[in-house]
Amino acid sequence: MEVGKFPPELLERLLNSAGSDDPRVVLGPRVGEDAAALDFGDRLLIAKSDPVTFATERAGWYAVQVCANDVACTGATPRWFLATLLVPDSFSIEEAKRLFDDVMESCNTLSVTLIGGHSEVTQGIQRPIVMGTMLGEVQRDRLITTAGAQEGDSIVVTKGVAIEGTALLARDRADDLRRAGVEESVIARSAEMLNTLGISVIHDAQTSVQFPVHSMHDITEGGLFTALHEVAVASGLGLAVEEDSVPVLPETNAVCIALGLHPMGLLASGAMLVTLHPQYTPSLLHYLDRAGINAWEIGQMLPSEEGSVLFTRGGDEVPLPKFKRDELARYLSEK
Repeated sequence: MEVGKFPPELLERLLNSAGSDDPRVVLGPRVGEDAAALDFGDRLLIAKSDPVTFATERAGWYAVQVCANDVACTGATPRWFLATLLVPDSFSIEEAKRLFDDVMESCNTLSVTLIGGHSEVTQGIQRPIVMGTMLGEVQRDRLITTAGAQEGDSIVVTKGVAIEGTALLARDRADDLRRAGVEESVIARSAEMLNTLGISVIHDAQTSVQFPVHSMHDITEGGLFTALHEVAVASGLGLAVEEDSVPVLPETNAVCIALGLHPMGLLASGAMLVTLHPQYTPSLLHYLDRAGINAWEIGQMLPSEEGSVLFTRGGDEVPLPKFKRDELARYLSEK
């Protein structure tokens, strides 16, 4: 198998055997859903697990951020974090401390409490692997799911793509970019995206739920087009996206051209998809802007029989492209 997420077809087949009769499981494992919801009376407990395997620098920081994002996209507030830290036997005590400090810095920034986990020096790995579990809570009637998208909804994206993939390439493969002719100023701005734009969508989500949104989904491995396919599959709908409306960040464009990558398939944490009735879209965009969050309407949810389509810059209507794996994973595995 190739490096990256399980192929959607395989994942769906595996999850079909993972059903539960437990009445307290409000939201269980499904393609496109990134967190679980458990019945705790007047509130739901939201649970999310995710590993960080691409990043070496600040891996502990990433783990907290990406898990918190998936919890926030359910409308919940991230509260508690468990971290499993696996490091190679070449790691020093100082490096282990920095990894733990990264976890704590990220937790403190998000007002999340570290409540446990595991740490281990592990044979057979070349870089640290951090696996996190984030817990949060939301009122029962405020749960948002990926599957909640409705026919006719506007599709809104925040911040732009692809923040995380661009930053990782600038930080971990700067020499590749220099050899490809990318200017130092572009590499520096790309690396700094983790601080200037950030990969958290908690503010995006908490601002968006002030409106009657139907679904929220953060854009992670596989990039924007993969996230759109996940929304379509989860909701049982089709969708249409205008390529000209998609906000590809200039640094991302420069990095992708230099390395031969497609920006729509590049790891894009920091951006979030929202769907809602079109009558609320202008107000949502205005409200996000007032909160300091750039956002754009990029398409519409369609009946399932119309499929998922892309209106290209040239004016053609084509099936929305699919990426077998994230462009970052593809690039790293080929180098």
